[in-house]
Amino acid sequence: MSIQHAKPRQDVLVSFEDGTLYSGPVGTTLEAFLRQWHTEHANRPEQQPIAAMVDNRLRELTYPLTRDVKVRPITISDADGSRIYRRTLSFILVVAIEECFPSQKVVIEHAIPSGGFFCQMLDRPNLTAQELAQVKAKMDEIIAADDPIVRENMPLDVAFDLFTQRQDFDKVRLLAVREQDYLTVYKLRGYIDYFYGYMAPSTGYITRYELSSFGNGFVLRYPRREVSTEIGPSFDSPKLIEVFNQTAEWLNLIGITDIGQLNEVVTGGEARIREMILMQEALHERKIAEIGNMAAQKHAEGIRIILIAGPSSSGKTTFAKRLAIQLLTHGIKPFTVEMDNYFVDRELTPRDENGDYDFETLEALNVELLNEHLHALIAGERVQLPKFDFKVGKSYPDRIVQISEQHMLILEGIHGMNPNLTPSFSQDETFKVYVSALTQLNIDRHNRVPTTDVRLLRRIVRDAKHRSYTAEDTLQRWPSVRRGEKRNIFFYQENADVMFNSALVYELSVLRPLAEPLLLRVNPDSPLRVEAHRLLSFLGWVRPMGSELIPDNSLLREFVGGSILRDYHPGT
Repeated sequence: MSIQHAKPRQDVLVSFEDGTLYSGPVGTTLEAFLRQWHTEHANRPEQQPIAAMVDNRLRELTYPLTRDVKVRPITISDADGSRIYRRTLSFILVVAIEECFPSQKVVIEHAIPSGGFFCQMLDRPNLTAQELAQVKAKMDEIIAADDPIVRENMPLDVAFDLFTQRQDFDKVRLLAVREQDYLTVYKLRGYIDYFYGYMAPSTGYITRYELSSFGNGFVLRYPRREVSTEIGPSFDSPKLIEVFNQTAEWLNLIGITDIGQLNEVVTGGEARIREMILMQEALHERKIAEIGNMAAQKHAEGIRIILIAGPSSSGKTTFAKRLAIQLLTHGIKPFTVEMDNYFVDRELTPRDENGDYDFETLEALNVELLNEHLHALIAGERVQLPKFDFKVGKSYPDRIVQISEQHMLILEGIHGMNPNLTPSFSQDETFKVYVSALTQLNIDRHNRVPTTDVRLLRRIVRDAKHRSYTAEDTLQRWPSVRRGEKRNIFFYQENADVMFNSALVYELSVLRPLAEPLLLRVNPDSPLRVEAHRLLSFLGWVRPMGSELIPDNSLLREFVGGSILRDYHPGT
């Protein structure tokens, strides 16, 4: 018997979810296969794939295929595709500003609700309308040229020298915690920058965006996932702008404006860590006291209802309890009305587009009974509250209560800013507070950490500690949670009388050692591993810190455990 060497494979076979098969030479990029598939089979020709899942791994379109694979196209309507689109658009903005105004630096600060990034220039006045138009024209030029975006691994010492020479000290600080001896960077028209996460292969993949003045900066707007073929309508967000400005003041007071500076404090010894935590917590307490003063004034004017709303893992529960304590210092008695007890019986609950019960829609609550009880309580009448049994899906009579004129009712839930929750009350008969992690410490000037990701990390840690959920369980539920937030919460946030930013400058350092082991346990073969890997990727830039020095009434204690407020229930 003669044994012969097997000939190397000359072709790879690519299988799409719709059953389409293509073959091509080994080393052919994903982009070549996806362009052909999109031309011949895409249901939505306006949505060009911007990346792909290859055997349950997210890959850039420049990825060369060396074996047979299964492929699922990723478009801007997918979460990963939307992030790649926004990241690529941000890189184009950075390069355009560099070409228009060499050595002047832009900071990509926060997201805004209508779909966009709030940006500011560093160490110079805001761009004038004429300068902004100049940047827009340069971005259009770059996009029309379909310039390639090239990824490369740069030796760490070379990257350090590059960013030092450019005085990009935010990136220089980051490199101090880099464990690998290289840094993955992207190059566009000769300009090199670091971005965590993937990019489109060229600038021509950006098809829609807008650039406009906004407050003391400008907004780079992009299509949202839900309506990816157009830029959504913009709307004024004066209260959100106020939060942005206040947060900037807080960060400057604390002396931490990016992850690199946070890392320097965390590695600088216990005294610096303690001071950072105490300053942040004091700023939170000052704001809660300010809101307490506002509530007390409203009570003096005859307003008896406080509505608190915000998305998942925003710290609403702890905020509500801390606000209740502030009310007590004004001689006002807080009484909590739990909206979860006003669910309609299970068989009356509306269903969503998938036929599942939709517990997050307003129609899942017995709004009529809630309003009837609120009026009766304010009138000083005895009221028998309901108790909802989630196991059987039924509401039963509970305790009988009566309150005095010294009481204020506190209602906390996702619908608090929706005027249809309390239709029998005018808007000026309630005091409305919106609570969320509205800003977040970013990795550097060009790499945002979405507040959504921080809330997700909070929830992963809390679910594991208090509900025995795995990270995979929480990641599986998160898209549904996000859909409910977009439908029921964000649209109404500007109805608030005041906003409270629950973000803490130090929280990522505390969350990392708690979330990291949970994320590492996600099954490597699970589609959710992509999301876990993405979260681990940016956490890798954060120096870990223990939770020992965190005060026991901190909002972060709601998620990491040890809260003195956990068993405190105002009015019970």
